[in-house]
Amino acid sequence: MNGFQTIAYEKDDGGVARLTLSRPDVLNAINLQMRDELWSAFEAFRDDPDARVLVIRGAGRAFSAGADIAEFGTSPSYVEARRARRERDLWGLMLALPKPLIAAVHGFALGAGCEMSLLCDLRIASDDARFGLPEVGLGYIPSAGGTQTLPRTIAPGVALGMILSGDQIDAAEAYRLGLVHRVVPRDRLDAEAGAWARTLAERSPLALASAKEAVLRGLDLSLREGLALEGRLAAALLAVTRQSEV
Repeated sequence: MNGFQTIAYEKDDGGVARLTLSRPDVLNAINLQMRDELWSAFEAFRDDPDARVLVIRGAGRAFSAGADIAEFGTSPSYVEARRARRERDLWGLMLALPKPLIAAVHGFALGAGCEMSLLCDLRIASDDARFGLPEVGLGYIPSAGGTQTLPRTIAPGVALGMILSGDQIDAAEAYRLGLVHRVVPRDRLDAEAGAWARTLAERSPLALASAKEAVLRGLDLSLREGLALEGRLAAALLAVTRQSEV
């Protein structure tokens, strides 16, 4: 997909798409233009039946250092930021994607960068990765889902400590806490993320989507309701499978 200035989006023949945050001179800080381009890329991924798994990564020395503070508190940028959030819920779009998202994180993943990785289903980090939510120290709070996704990923008390302190953690600690699924050497990050993505791309898209829906929707349900949801999804998947065999 051409025409982007702050990101790159590509897809291989195996169903793996790759989205690269590409503002390396500012550690891939997320500005309004990047938000708009991310929206377009996520929609393209969602609507492309041949794109089965998406790997999100950063160019240069970091995954993303967070929101671009150069746009904070200025007009019309502040007004435009509010409008963009209202009209295009980028983080909600990520959560609604039925296909697997893999964050391949190196260097800094701070603020909105950390939150973007948390909105992915799977996270693989290089051994030089650092994660943190520094917003409270700057006078506001994580607002790209961090206050909700972090305590759903690691122990709530530990998550609250990270959010209130703003302290960063390294890749080893992130793995120990369950924030990332794997840690690999920096020079192996892209290869390992790609191999993981190819494995998922070979699996049934409907089974992956159903499993993802069961887990994510079930988190907001009682156990009884969650089991009922699981049963409905399993029955629907079985019906489709049987129909395809006829």
